[in-house]
This record gives sequence, C-alpha cells and structure tokens, in this order.
Amino acid sequence: MSTTVKHNYRGMYHFSPNEKWMNDPNGMVYFKGEYHLFFQHHPNGMTWGPMHWGHAVSKDLVVWEELDIALAPDENGMIYSGSAVVDWRNTTGFFGDEPGLVAIFTHHLPQEGELYLQTQSLAYSKDNGRTWTKFEGNPVLKHESYIDFRDPKVFWHEDTNRWVMVIACGQSVCIYHSPDLKSWTFGSEFGAGIGFHGGVWECPDLFALNLDGDSSKQKWVMLVSIGDDPAYKEGSRIQYFTGSFDGITFTPDESSHTVRWLDYGRDNYAGVTWSDVPAEDGRRLFIGWMSNWKYANLTPTEGFRGAMTVPRELQLRSGADGCATLVQKPVRELEYARVQALELTNVFWKEAEEALASLRLESYEMKVVASSGSSYAFKVKKGDQGETVVGVDAARGEVYVDRTKSGLHEFHEQFRGVHAAKLQSPGATIDLQIYVDRSSVEVFANGGQAVITDLIYPEGDALGISLTADDDRLLLVSLSVYEMAPSAKGSN
Repeated sequence: MSTTVKHNYRGMYHFSPNEKWMNDPNGMVYFKGEYHLFFQHHPNGMTWGPMHWGHAVSKDLVVWEELDIALAPDENGMIYSGSAVVDWRNTTGFFGDEPGLVAIFTHHLPQEGELYLQTQSLAYSKDNGRTWTKFEGNPVLKHESYIDFRDPKVFWHEDTNRWVMVIACGQSVCIYHSPDLKSWTFGSEFGAGIGFHGGVWECPDLFALNLDGDSSKQKWVMLVSIGDDPAYKEGSRIQYFTGSFDGITFTPDESSHTVRWLDYGRDNYAGVTWSDVPAEDGRRLFIGWMSNWKYANLTPTEGFRGAMTVPRELQLRSGADGCATLVQKPVRELEYARVQALELTNVFWKEAEEALASLRLESYEMKVVASSGSSYAFKVKKGDQGETVVGVDAARGEVYVDRTKSGLHEFHEQFRGVHAAKLQSPGATIDLQIYVDRSSVEVFANGGQAVITDLIYPEGDALGISLTADDDRLLLVSLSVYEMAPSAKGSN
C-alpha cells in the first residue's frame, strides 16, 4: 500500500517570496551591513502580471527577511528590472552628508495597439531601503526607436569619474554615462555580429575581474540574458563575453567570438551581480532567477512561484585553451549552514554507496573528489516514484544532470531532459559540489568551471541517495555530505 506524500517545494536555503509570483532579481546592493535583494514581483497573482519590486535583506546571503514592497506601478507604468547603487558622493543631490540608495529601473507603460513605452527612472531611499521616493523628474532616459529598452545596470566608473549604464536594447546592449544619474549621454552599442541572438537580449551586467587573481591581468565581463524562443529547446539563459572597457566602449576579446554560456542547466536566468560589496571583501557576487520562461508560469508550487539560485562568487580563470573562463563558486557563507551527515576519505565507490544508503535527507550539499577516467552517477531525490541523476560521463568528458525521471513534469512537454556541460582539463581527479534542495539541483564541477542549475519536482518518498559506477576501482578521494539547515548557522 503506497502512501501519498505531499511535497513542499519551497527551498530550505533558496530565497522565494512569502507568497505569489517572483521573477528577475533586481537592485542588488550592499549597504550598512545588509545585502539587499529586490525582485520582480506580482503580489496579487501566481503568474507574471503587473510588476512591482519586492524586497528582501540578509546579513549573510543565507537567511533572508522579506520586507514591504519597495516600488509599485504608477502613472509612468509598471516597475520592470533594474539596479541599485550607493550614491557615496551625493552626485544626485538627493542626500545630505550621509550616503543613500538610488534605484535605477525601467518603467513599462502599455500603449494602444499592443505597443508599449519603456523608459528609465529613479527612486531613492534615505532609510536603508525601507521606504522609497520616486524622482519627480522621471523618466530620466528615453529612446526614440527601441521598443525593447530595459533592465538598466548602473555602476560608478572610477577612471572616468562618472556613472555608467548598460541597458538591453532589443538585440544589443547600449552603454550610457552620466555625472549624476539624472542626465545620460549615449556612449556606444555592443552586440552586432557577436554572441547568440536567438531571443531578445535582457538584463545585462558589466564588471571587471582579475584573471587568476592577478590584478595586472584584469578583464571586463559582460553578462547578457537571452529570452525564450520556441525554436530553441534551452529556453531563457545567460551568455557572457570578456574583453576591455574604457568607460565608453566594451571591446570583446577573441574568445568572445565563440558563444559561451554561464550555466548549462535550464534554470538560471536574468542573473546580475551585487553593487557596492566592500573592497576589503573583494568578491563579485551573483544571483539568478531559478526558472525558465518556457514553463515559469506553470511550475507546480503552491502559494508562491519563483526562487533564486544560491548566491555565487564569480571569478575568471585561464582555461586549457588559453581563454578566460568565467567560473562560479557557491558563496562561503553557505558553509555555516552545514550540519555534517557523512565524511569519507579514500574509499572505493561500493563502500561509499553503502554509506550513502543509510542517509535520508531533504536539503543538503555533497562535496566529491573522485579519480577521473571512470563514469559514475549519484542518484539524488531518489524514491519510490523517481530520481534525479547527477553524473560524470568519462567518455564524453562531461558532467550532467538527468531529470527525465525526477518527478512532476506534465506541466510542460520540454521540462524533462538531460543537461550536460564539458569538463575542461579534468586532470587526475574531478571535483563536484552538488546542492540539492526541495525542488532544485545545482552542480559545480572542477571549481565551478562547469555549472548546471535545474529545477525538479519530486513525487512520493524522495529522500534517498545512491551511487553507481562503471568501474569497481573508482576511488573517491573524499566524499562529504552536509544537511543544509540555515537556522543552525553559527551553531557548529
């Protein structure tokens, strides 16, 4: 006799709104000890609708507190995506002696005949983001010809002593500059003849990173999200470019003429980075919306819909081909939410399988270092009605996630699938860092060189973990499993 298990698909350590719809992360900024995460929010519906900016804050990137809605639609339109910065120098004149927060966002105003007007506007806060005042001079930037003109990401460019904006313009990214966030001058446009164009360009970001940690080898990185097009099975996703930036023009390097994806799963979209992370911290921190426009409005959650990825640190590493590769590493703060469940060193896979069989976990992290040259697979969220497979295919030189039997999938015909990423120079060992939550799997291979983010919706009893391999001599140099319990942060 089978027992029906009712699943709670709200992640234990992934941010979701308390209720209703969420999509893109917006306005991420660090200020006075708090990480701010604003987000596209429909507070009155479970599907995409009139957009507001929801708001959450965290002191550690792990435990989030949702606050009141920050920005609501007005006479200029709905509140689409954008960014936020600390105006340290009071360039806007909104603040006195103390710095404050400024949000730069898209106003979306529907027009007759199914046309719409997208303009850029400002709002500011003098109380650490708790309340916001919209600038009386809104909008501050319009475009005469682009219908798709949205998602401004703004940063202070020290070399030219002014603000820079990157903004999506249909199938390109336009770059503007300003002394005060109010008056903007066009600088350049990027995107013609380069990158993937099978979908509208959205949510750009532009920032500098040191190559291999060497400040003398700094490069600029541009992120561009690509909207869903029915012709492409992958749906919405993020591409990236590397190159140089002089304050006006982004010049891609040679490696950027090959299309490169940030994530090879299906569920990391519209991701951008935090502004104003302190220099003494030095990290470039990123978060994405963990969904896909192919099925985002249909996912089988109750009471809420939408989640964010785990926050990640972005780094640039020299690849085997000499090109700069963007790598992602889960933020170190997640380690404080760990409660150790298993620790093994230098064991063959059958011994590891025996130990894993005793575990029953819902939300956890696995860290694996295994000898290369053999294929193997971890089955996570394994139960009487399905499983999700995270594996290494030695012959193909790939890491993959197989969600063909992961659970509920009928809500969209293209949800099921196997998603793979190439492993660059695996060497003698391959390392995997696997984050499993109630409705997601995130895999970071070879130090974050290959990343796969996938939603899953398990059915029935789905708490098991197992391991299979094609070679009895597969050696696990180390295997660690941690239950993820954010409320236990600091207790161990």
